[in-house]
Amino acid sequence: MKGFDFLKYKHAPEQPSQMAPILPEQIYKQGVLELQDVIAPSALKITPREINLGDKIARTFFVMSYPRVLTDSWFGPIINLDRVLDVSIFIHPIDSAEILKKFQKKVAEVQSQIMAREEKGMVRDPILDTAYKDLEDLRDQLQQAQERIFDVGVYITIYGTTVEDLDKAESEIKSMLESRLVYVKPALFQQEQGFKSVLPLGHDELGVNSKLNSSPLSSIFPFVSFDLTSDKGILYGVNRHNASLVLFDRFSLENYNSVIFAKSGSGKSYATKLEILRTLMFDTEVIVIDPEREYEFLSQTVGGRYFNISLNSENHINPFDLAAPREDESPADVLRSNIVALVGMFRIMLGGLTPEEDAIMDKAITETYALKDITVDSNFAEIEPPLLSDFELVLAGMQGSESLVQRLSKYTKGTWAGFINQPTNVDLNKKFVVFSVRDMEDDLKPVAMYLITHYIWNAVRKNLKKRLLVIDEAWWMMKSDDTASFLYGMAKRGRKYFLGLATITQDVDDFLKSPYGLPMITNSSIQILLKQSPTTIDTLQKTFNLSDEEKYLLLESDVGEGIFFAGLKHVAIKVIASYTEDQIITSDPSQVLALKRARTEGSAQ
Repeated sequence: MKGFDFLKYKHAPEQPSQMAPILPEQIYKQGVLELQDVIAPSALKITPREINLGDKIARTFFVMSYPRVLTDSWFGPIINLDRVLDVSIFIHPIDSAEILKKFQKKVAEVQSQIMAREEKGMVRDPILDTAYKDLEDLRDQLQQAQERIFDVGVYITIYGTTVEDLDKAESEIKSMLESRLVYVKPALFQQEQGFKSVLPLGHDELGVNSKLNSSPLSSIFPFVSFDLTSDKGILYGVNRHNASLVLFDRFSLENYNSVIFAKSGSGKSYATKLEILRTLMFDTEVIVIDPEREYEFLSQTVGGRYFNISLNSENHINPFDLAAPREDESPADVLRSNIVALVGMFRIMLGGLTPEEDAIMDKAITETYALKDITVDSNFAEIEPPLLSDFELVLAGMQGSESLVQRLSKYTKGTWAGFINQPTNVDLNKKFVVFSVRDMEDDLKPVAMYLITHYIWNAVRKNLKKRLLVIDEAWWMMKSDDTASFLYGMAKRGRKYFLGLATITQDVDDFLKSPYGLPMITNSSIQILLKQSPTTIDTLQKTFNLSDEEKYLLLESDVGEGIFFAGLKHVAIKVIASYTEDQIITSDPSQVLALKRARTEGSAQ
């Protein structure tokens, strides 16, 4: 093969009749392997439609036809295919003076055809009119040096182990391109020249070119990075592809929800606190469920409220509270919804309920409200709701409730009595409110998080405001079907109440094991993936349909780096904070200790 020897055989030189001595240098050269010998396949077979390269088969195509208008990055989907392929784009400049002479002749031909049709009284041909206008416009641009003309050849070589693999890949590529009115053909009986053309040698041996001017030629450039820069919103970070700013407003999307997945120490809480700090500047109320007491200093800095929910805390939430109905709701709907939510909470508290116990609990809750004269005709804003101990009294008088009362007693008389059997004494009358559950026992954390989210949900439905609810370490709530179901319901219905739900987790497996895990992701318009561990990356790659390059990007990212998904676009992002922001939101233990020491020394002085 000219230009590239795939197989190179070395033979000893023919010996003349009188035997000449063979020099050591000749013997050495015969045994030396060159680069071509190393990279050449073990066998080579050229057929009209493909080339067999050892255990691989290659097939080369060329682009033969383009539409009248090419959109930007139309070639990008081919580059991003999850297949092994080689692409060569050959661009041969054409002298503008030479092409202008041909244009003049072509314009004259088209104009004469139009005039001939007019003289014959024929209906004008829109195709000729469009061609004439395009030619004139392009000729003007060429004369003004705004455009240039090029001979362009685009060649694609695909690889497979069988002919069936190649046929499937060919069908996939053709369907993607033909949907954009771009047509390709295999290089029949020219596979050798086609394969040489895609090798990194820079030789256009196929020579199948189309004339394109500068504008459509630029659309072939396949490596186009998305920008997520809008006129409003907050700064999430910097686009690592082109250093542009990732400015986005979650409340401009179809829903306002987001999910963040990252391994421990990769910057997920840092990124979330940065978003909260910037969101507060845009008249948005933010509520956080904090499992590790990471948001306390932030709440103090911005003048928010911080509630510690634990067995010994002075902050309490009564699950029997009823929200005042909205204008589009009836008291019966609010009461019924609260009863259903309470049954779900008791299911978590008591370690599950049988169908019979479920019915008993439902009836007991209804009778507990009735005991306090709370009916569908009551004014919920003026009532005093019952407590858990009131419910226990009603439940104890019902047949078949012995086991339920026994299991419930630890929440009313036992070690857990101070947690839930108290009137509510918290409120959401600040722009930034944090509920901490760090000091809550692990067994009670799902109950506490369910109770808090239910209280927040009632408050959200009561007054329509722009709000963001952040649930850190959301996998705690995904462990139970009841809490996961309630969280999913908030994600689905939150848009109606101007609520954005941000869920953050490091335990990807626990989150996705829940039947509500994947629906939560699909109901989130913003998804942020930061640095991942090798044990979870394959699950994430399958869930988010990541390419191998994106997979390795997440494995090799530094703290605060990852991929930001918003709607149909996604970019590689680096989260960046100013010095002042960093001092407020940092979670690095060494920095936190240094800040505490500095504040202590400052107060002492």
